[in-house]
Amino acid sequence: MVPPLLRLLRPSQWLKNTFVFIPLVFSQNLFHVVDIVKVFFAFVAFCLASSAVYVINDIIDQDADKLHPEKKNRPIASGKISVSFATIVASILIVLSLYLAFIISKTFAGIIGFYIFLQFLYSIKLKQIVIVDVFVIAIGFMLRVFSGAVAIDVVISHWLIITTLFMSIFLAVSKRRSELVLIQSLKIETKRKVLADYDLNFLNLSLVIAATGMALSYSLYTMADRTLMMFGTDYLIYTTIFVLFGILRYLFLVVNKGEGENPVRILVRDPLTSINFILWICSCIFIIYFHK
Repeated sequence: MVPPLLRLLRPSQWLKNTFVFIPLVFSQNLFHVVDIVKVFFAFVAFCLASSAVYVINDIIDQDADKLHPEKKNRPIASGKISVSFATIVASILIVLSLYLAFIISKTFAGIIGFYIFLQFLYSIKLKQIVIVDVFVIAIGFMLRVFSGAVAIDVVISHWLIITTLFMSIFLAVSKRRSELVLIQSLKIETKRKVLADYDLNFLNLSLVIAATGMALSYSLYTMADRTLMMFGTDYLIYTTIFVLFGILRYLFLVVNKGEGENPVRILVRDPLTSINFILWICSCIFIIYFHK
């Protein structure tokens, strides 16, 4: 049985913060000890910040969560943790996150501060505005990538940034689609007005656009002149097969199996997705660092 406090922090969602490691891998600094330490602390800072955001969100959404078949079991919605105690926890997490961020750099601290502020606005208002809610989620992923680059003072490819944007939108739209399908199938009453503004046709079209953009931008990244010059090989193009498989597998799980509300759960629990992700990571590392 997971303790309520640990559930409140949602450590399972910390996997999203591994986006900060992307610049470390693709900047050819994966085996530089100093850079590894910096990015690790950046990861910890984002874990603290994201947990604080989840706590704040649960405080604000407690009434709506009580009407949801799964979210009603969250610590605050179920009454296992009081709002006052949760507020103290969120405050401590924010202070610790910003303190650690300042140790890394002022720029990184600025990114963490902006992330927390943006997610707070998302919780109180932005998530109720159609399409804006999706882009705020996407920006959160992009900030993770930027922070990883800032932590080790490197410049990342524009194509890699665009790929992250499309992937983030893809995941966010998948989440909205899954939430909408669940509400419609179980005829659940919800206080989230934004879900009423979406429909399946629009979300399905958005999924296709985001998936196409992600596949094309990643392919173009692997063939870009800067990429070829930096890595000294064009072999990275072959990793596109894992990206395409991952996209199609995820679409299958979202559309045919009704999943997608929790990307981390899919990555961890779906064997094909997990294996494909590991193969992609390993192939990228081998090509970037050991192809010669």
